[in-house]
Amino acid sequence: MTASSPAAAPTPDPALPLSGLRVVEFSHMVMGPTCGMVLGDLGAEVIKVEPIEGDRTRHLLGAGAGFFPLFNRNKKSIAIDLRHPQGMAVAQKLAASADVVLQNFKPGALAKYGLDYAA
Repeated sequence: MTASSPAAAPTPDPALPLSGLRVVEFSHMVMGPTCGMVLGDLGAEVIKVEPIEGDRTRHLLGAGAGFFPLFNRNKKSIAIDLRHPQGMAVAQKLAASADVVLQNFKPGALAKYGLDYAA
């Protein structure tokens, strides 16, 4: 292309490979959010469930200040109090609507909220 030639018209991007897939993410710190980020980058609808006070990485200072926006791009977010019965019910309904539930807590941690694989 030369300075005198017109710019090519933009062409629509082909559908991303995970378009139409819903992921509900219960994760924290690095690895869980990174997995959700990649799924979102590939077109999945990723809904990050955060505690009422927000993900702890939202409050990092200094070198960690950009962590949350970087690893949580292409995601929707909702704050839910899992310690409250109504919050548990909302989270269970959200998880039931998902194709994938993503979590990176120790084994069994989400079972007490009815959010494990068996539920």
